[in-house]
Amino acid sequence: MLDDFMMRATLAGVGVAFAAAPLGSFVVWRRMAYFGDATAHAAILGVAISLALSMSIFVGAVAVALVMALTVSALSGRGYAMDTLLGVLAHSALAFGLVAVSFLSGVRIDLMAYLFGDILSVSRGDLAIIWGGAALVVGLIAWRWHGLLTATLNEDLAYSCGIDPRREKLVLTLSLAITVAVAIKVVGVLLIAAMLIIPAAAARPLSRTPEGMAMTAAAIGAASVIIGLRTAYVVDTPAGPTIVCVAALCFAAASMLGRTTRLG
Repeated sequence: MLDDFMMRATLAGVGVAFAAAPLGSFVVWRRMAYFGDATAHAAILGVAISLALSMSIFVGAVAVALVMALTVSALSGRGYAMDTLLGVLAHSALAFGLVAVSFLSGVRIDLMAYLFGDILSVSRGDLAIIWGGAALVVGLIAWRWHGLLTATLNEDLAYSCGIDPRREKLVLTLSLAITVAVAIKVVGVLLIAAMLIIPAAAARPLSRTPEGMAMTAAAIGAASVIIGLRTAYVVDTPAGPTIVCVAALCFAAASMLGRTTRLG
């Protein structure tokens, strides 16, 4: 079964969707869209460092994405607006990464595959990394669900319950870095934020509980992967962007359904 490239691509996309769904819900609740974008853009620098040092791209991407996320957290509130800080760091990291890639000699690299993904070339080894990373992210979020949710609702309430919001934010940061690293092969660094945000945003008007939103987001993400891959195969379009387009259509449909429900 795993000899079929479409089956491997589908499994890889669904794995990323399952990792991104609960994490994306927190990104939406905390209004951290730019934070996810900055972390994703930094991953291309991790790819360049990994290739230069002949190490695992997953390890390099996780390390640099985590450093970026921690840097943003450390610098926030020090005289710069958060959106300004994230914009500077995100585009700077992407630019430095692209320049670093140009200095690599003797290394063949398909830059478009890292920017927009190359889900159709996913190997069995990639599948193991993607599903291992997804399981780790889902496990972290499930383990800290109550603490993460309480810290998201109100930091003062979290402190009164004996929960350290900084620790919960660190869990989110680590989960985000892992998700970015495993999603590079599937949708690329430029579209990772879309897979984090769009399914969760689409699930919001359809859900009544936080847990329901996370599960609905996972279902929308997985459906977007399956339908997007089939559509890309039939009409011969890029797989990663087509998956995001399907997710965007799901968001539009969910928004209209939510509006109709409220009017009714």
